[in-house]
Amino acid sequence: MTLRDVKIGDTCKVKRIHGEGALKRRIMDMGITKGVEIYVRKVAPLGDPVEVTVRGYELSIRKGDAELIDVESV
Repeated sequence: MTLRDVKIGDTCKVKRIHGEGALKRRIMDMGITKGVEIYVRKVAPLGDPVEVTVRGYELSIRKGDAELIDVESV
């Protein structure tokens, strides 16, 4: 399951981040690393972006980036 598949109001835990180079580095620089819990707050009407809470702050992630993040339910 990816972060894109998580329903609004659910919490998940990051298992793996796909992608390479600058893309993966940018996701990790936002605080999304293996083992961190992510709470999905909102999803825009057309599905892009996804608003989440991670490490105590709010973050908006593009749909394409959310599909690169493998998660598991908590």
